[in-house]
Amino acid sequence: MYTKSNFIRSMNDETVDALVSWVGKSPSRYTFAPFIEHWHGAATRVPPTDTAFPHRQYSWNLLAWSMWESPADSEKNIKWNRDCCEALRPFLIPSAYSNYLTDEGEAITREAYGPNYERLVALKKKYDPSNFFRMNHNIKPV
Repeated sequence: MYTKSNFIRSMNDETVDALVSWVGKSPSRYTFAPFIEHWHGAATRVPPTDTAFPHRQYSWNLLAWSMWESPADSEKNIKWNRDCCEALRPFLIPSAYSNYLTDEGEAITREAYGPNYERLVALKKKYDPSNFFRMNHNIKPV
């Protein structure tokens, strides 16, 4: 399994056309991408710095969730997912939804937490200085 996620800047005809151009083209029948989540209601009314997750002002989240059966198919499925997301980049904000990220390093982790990153580093340093909780998109204690 390999996932990528990001928020769509604006849902308009051009964005929809770009999304549709990738539908049904993954190398695996188990992949669902591009998939769109609609964010609305109470979840979008929380100020950006009240929780770890800051990107509540965008109504649409792109989710590219690739799954396949054989390890031999990993390379082509990951490539398809990355190519899909790269092609859709002009329609996305420079960030990510952290719950759907594969570990892609510190830069994407910083983007995912945005203005909350430094506060989260301080909390990590205070409550997990040994970095016991370190899987996936880890915030490292300084």
